[in-house]
Amino acid sequence: MKLKKKIILGIDPGTVLFGYGVIEVMGNKLSLISLGTIELNKLKNQPAKLEKIFERVCWLIEQFQPDDCAIEAPFYGKNPQSMLKLGRAQGVAMAAVLTNKIEITEYAPKKIKQSITGSGNASKEQVAAMLQRILNFNDLPKYLDATDALGVAVCHHFQTSSPLLANSKAKNWKEFLKDNPDKISGG
Repeated sequence: MKLKKKIILGIDPGTVLFGYGVIEVMGNKLSLISLGTIELNKLKNQPAKLEKIFERVCWLIEQFQPDDCAIEAPFYGKNPQSMLKLGRAQGVAMAAVLTNKIEITEYAPKKIKQSITGSGNASKEQVAAMLQRILNFNDLPKYLDATDALGVAVCHHFQTSSPLLANSKAKNWKEFLKDNPDKISGG
């Protein structure tokens, strides 16, 4: 039986630093292909930043030909202007992905941290350290936004590759549990 190769692009959207991570999945083996950040702080205005995000995401797709894309959902902060800018960055990235006919899945930051480290309250440094172990790489990038994006890709793999989900019509654990109440132990 030939193993199918799958490429996953992970995105951590931002308007100052925009992180990306690309992994290859072959069977149950994960490999790091690329990670980095797009630095947007030198661009003069919001439209220029959004244009750069769109262009770079299209370039990443052309370069790595991902099968799936996963993106970190914005978390709700106190500053409405920051949320608006982050939402725009995420929307433009999603538009670039969808324009290229690639399925996209969104994950909450706590879900990503939980999936990678076992704790939804893990720090960026803890996520990066665990990813180094999972993907077997030594050098951390200059900005941890890149490892955050890598975490999104790895989280997506973990969430979509469970043997239980593979034998089910469910797309996620919530659907699986709803469809299989007999699998839940009452304690």
